[in-house]
Parts: sequence; C-alpha cells; structure tokens
Amino acid sequence: MQIKGVLFDFSGTLFRVEPVRSWLRAALAERGVTVGAADFERYADELEAVGALPGSPPPRQLPAGLAAAWAARDQSAELHREAYTALARQVDLPDPGLYDALYERHRSPAAWRPYPDAAEVLGALRAAGIRTGVVSNIGWDLRPVFRAHGLDSLIESYVLSYEHGIQKPDTRIFHMACTSLGLDPADTVMVGDDRKADGGAAELGCDVRFVRHLPVEERPDGLRTLGLVQGVA
Repeated sequence: MQIKGVLFDFSGTLFRVEPVRSWLRAALAERGVTVGAADFERYADELEAVGALPGSPPPRQLPAGLAAAWAARDQSAELHREAYTALARQVDLPDPGLYDALYERHRSPAAWRPYPDAAEVLGALRAAGIRTGVVSNIGWDLRPVFRAHGLDSLIESYVLSYEHGIQKPDTRIFHMACTSLGLDPADTVMVGDDRKADGGAAELGCDVRFVRHLPVEERPDGLRTLGLVQGVA
C-alpha cells in the first residue's frame, strides 16, 4: 500500500489527558477551594471510579439514567457536557462550582500532553508529502490544544464528531475525513487506540493501525513503530 494520507484519533493516540489527581488539583485551585489530604484522595478515587474525566477510563458502572446521554455524548457539545458533569455529580464535592470547573479544565491545553513521538511522526509525514488529519469523537474544539503544543501546522484537517452530529465507528465520519484531505480511503491509514470506534474506518476501505492508550511516560514510541513513514520506525 502506498500511503497518501493518515488520519489520527486524538485522545490516547496523539495526546493523553492529565491524571485525575492533577485534574482535580487544578480545578480546586481555580475555585480557591482547599481540602485535606484524605478528602482529596477520596474525591480523586471516586471521580476516577465514575469515569468523570473525559479521555480517562470509562465509568466502572454507568447509571441507568445516563445511558442515553452517554451513548450519544460525542454528537454535540451539549450532550458531552451533560454526560460528564452528570458523572462527576455522583461525587459529593465540597463546592458546587467544581463540577463545571472540572469540565472546563479538561478542555484546556494545559490538561493535555502529546505523546513523545507525536511531533516527530507528524513532521516526517509532512516532509514526505503525506497528508494528515484528525478525526475524533469529542464534544469540544480541540484545535487550541494542537496550537498550544506546536502541532497545528502539521495537521491539514480536523473532523470532530460534535461538529457533524456523527461519531465513530459510523463510516460517514471517516468518509468526511478522507474527503477533507482529497483522498480515497484505500490510500489512507486510520491510526487510533479504540478497536471498535477507530476500527470502523476499515469498513470504508482504510488500513487501520492501533496504538495502546497508555500514560505518556509508558508509550515513548507507539506512533513511531507503526511504519507510517519510511525511515521512521
């Protein structure tokens, strides 16, 4: 296969969200709320268990009343906020303003780190004349994250689920992404971490390659080893 374009997922593929404790600590500071060490650990453990941090593991047990919002959470900004703030509200935090503060924190560039080899691989693709795009199930505009980390110039198009009301694995979103790059799916690789969601691109004819959704420190070369560019492996 001659690769003419590569589509990348965002969370767990090119970037990783900060740990729950860092996320909670930032929101507490934003609201000017101080809690004791034992309470902090309890809040963090409970928020992690309910899956309140987007980009982190999903809820261990999804409340029945949230099933519909959860299933469609990436189809609009409103549903995304509703789903995740509702999950967080299962935890009795000391300040009611923290729920919105937590949601806003995860949308900030400071909450995200690129994987160590992201810039190298994206730069090599650009140098080789291979077109690049991002296709993501998400409820907010991630472009500022790429700009803040100096990667926006290496991405040619963004197709975000909430902007179109369609989420992966629906093949329509992959078709939009390929069309945005002016490419045939047969000439395009989809890179992601979710075998169900990102694997939907295979139905359209894309080659699909997977990375593991790990903390940044534990995945130094997951993108590099995919063999997307000759000489980068």
